[in-house]
Amino acid sequence: MSKRVFGFISLLMVLSMLLTACGPKAFECTDTIGCVTIAPDEPVHLAYAMVISGPDATLGIDSRNGAEIAIFDKGGKVLGHDIKFDGEDELCSAEGGQAAGTKLAADPTIIGIVGTSCSSAVRVAMPLWTKAGFTVISASNTAVDLTLAGNENNHPGYLRTAHSDSVQGAAAAKFAWEKLGIKKAATIHDGSIYAEQLQQVFVDAFKEMGGTITAQESVDPTQTDMSGVLTSIAAGGPEFIYHPIFIQAGAQIVRQARETPGLETVYLMGADGMFSPDVMTGAGDAVEGVFVSSPDTTKFGPDYETSFKPTYLEKYGSAPLSIFHAHAYDAMNMLLACIEKVAVQDDDGTLHIGRQAMRDCMYSTKDFKGLTGNLTCTPTGDCADPKIAVYEYHAGEYPPEKIWPED
Repeated sequence: MSKRVFGFISLLMVLSMLLTACGPKAFECTDTIGCVTIAPDEPVHLAYAMVISGPDATLGIDSRNGAEIAIFDKGGKVLGHDIKFDGEDELCSAEGGQAAGTKLAADPTIIGIVGTSCSSAVRVAMPLWTKAGFTVISASNTAVDLTLAGNENNHPGYLRTAHSDSVQGAAAAKFAWEKLGIKKAATIHDGSIYAEQLQQVFVDAFKEMGGTITAQESVDPTQTDMSGVLTSIAAGGPEFIYHPIFIQAGAQIVRQARETPGLETVYLMGADGMFSPDVMTGAGDAVEGVFVSSPDTTKFGPDYETSFKPTYLEKYGSAPLSIFHAHAYDAMNMLLACIEKVAVQDDDGTLHIGRQAMRDCMYSTKDFKGLTGNLTCTPTGDCADPKIAVYEYHAGEYPPEKIWPED
């Protein structure tokens, strides 16, 4: 080989080395709990865990619809990648939460979860999802302890756009005391952490105002004969019964209370777990005059009426089924916004998303312009802009009518 050829080859080798050294550096994950890498032709995978079957299905289906509309409004893509959105039925129970939690935790492609619908489900699922590195944001979990600093049920990676029941229970007590002039009340819960905690918040607030609690009873979520509990409550002579439970048992209480001596004209009030047309089906004409506390949709942003609700009707053929669809819409948009913020994108479109970076981004959310208000997240995951209203059911009409506050 001539010196000239050898020199030319050597020069090419040096140039090649220089080009390699100056080229794009391969991504190196430094995230403390790992990264998800998404190839150019792969979707960004988000999941749901909601109750989509059984007597409480409208709660979860409604929220899933809201999250899907958020994806639709983004054109089905984020950072040039399709959005994959699938999930599991958590059955509104601890058992369902365990099953859904286990299955989703086994999928390393999932970046975030919108869910669960029910507090009892997330309590058992969240430890699995924390370990898997997921970011989880619920549209309808309202149990107080889930975002209580230092509580064993407040897990890293958990947030919610729903209100805390510390707000809802106090609002219900204020309505009973100030609006209705109630002095004696009773409560019924169904053993779920949601209902048990919510009725206790009501009790504490009502007693602080000067009211008397005549009974605190419990029923099973699948119980159909409420006569024993209702007869026992009637003996105490309450003017008002607060029963913040779910659809099936709630409807039975409404129907049977009207047939119980001493309770025929007592005020009945549920909460957001009873905001469903299925309550009307289950309770029949007895639903007339029943109250429920829930988020105040009249305080949502203007896009709720002008854009979101028409899209919902067009896509699903009905008005919203329950009350947390807008909260799910906001939850999904918060996840997508943080993906856009923290993802590292290669020249070929590959995405690298740090799991802790996602959590940090979500917790640092401030003044996020959502349908439900301006959302700012606390270090323990409360992101809601909570405004609670009281609605009144009228037989044959859905949704129920907002009656309080009157502004």
